[in-house]
Amino acid sequence: MMTNWKEIGIQCLRDEAAAVLGLIPQMDDSFERAVDTVLRCPGKLIVTGVGKSGHIGAKIAATMSSTGTPSFFVNPLDVFHGDLGVITSEDVVLAISNSGETDELLRFVPLLQEMRVPVISMTGNPRSKLAQCSVAHLSTAVEHEACPLGLAPTSSTTAALAMGDALACALMEARGFKAADFAHFHPGGSLGKRLLTKARDVMRTDDLPVIPPTMQMDEALIRMTGGRLGLCVAVQEGQVVGIITDGDIRRAIQQSRDGFFRRTVADVMTRSPKCVSPDAKIAEIERILHDNKIHCVLVTDSGNHLLGIVDSFRTVL
Repeated sequence: MMTNWKEIGIQCLRDEAAAVLGLIPQMDDSFERAVDTVLRCPGKLIVTGVGKSGHIGAKIAATMSSTGTPSFFVNPLDVFHGDLGVITSEDVVLAISNSGETDELLRFVPLLQEMRVPVISMTGNPRSKLAQCSVAHLSTAVEHEACPLGLAPTSSTTAALAMGDALACALMEARGFKAADFAHFHPGGSLGKRLLTKARDVMRTDDLPVIPPTMQMDEALIRMTGGRLGLCVAVQEGQVVGIITDGDIRRAIQQSRDGFFRRTVADVMTRSPKCVSPDAKIAEIERILHDNKIHCVLVTDSGNHLLGIVDSFRTVL
């Protein structure tokens, strides 16, 4: 008989989803204490754990560091061989152990107590030794592992990972952590680029399709075609006075019919084009393009002189 492997996978997902939802009734005032302890910490959040809990801890530390809580992972096995030196009395330790009885962690805790370093524990057993010697305990107890044998850490590690995310989210909110802050920690990501890259970095500055407002529309069409942006910028005495786009031309043709080519740029142009400063962020420009359903913005200085043009293709980073 052929085994339905998909059903086994689905059952695993159901079990792990149930494990995460099962954390909600376990949330109590201890979670509040954990958040408050980290917020009051003038130093770093040190995350520690052994084995699979250690892998989860490393991910939690990475999440914390990228969301405003300076943090890193320390293997408790290395603490006894010199790594204790990275921990100071200003730090807080988050110790992760499903059983709460992990020997390496329990031997580590007295050293932390001697240094007066607060310990937040995350275990599946609120009555464990690790939980009892902590200033705050985050319960990640699960009914059973998703593993078909009920042995491999699956539901328990998923629960610990989710609890770590919950703690990180609460700290982000408490710190007022914003998208711009996230971008500073992720300068290489697409969000970081959109929030840190400015108009001056991507604007087109060469061969700009600039025309006078007195130009006849037949000439303006030729200039627009050569500009390859689907627009022309009307400039008078060095200042931007309007813009003509494909949409403006279509509307003018519908209104004027045969008289279209006798009209001037001033008759057809939009007199209040969307302009930004050269220091405008790409994220801001994307919002302007989306909200106004346009594909280009003009980059101008304080004197309304044209410096460049940013089109929607140049905002794609």
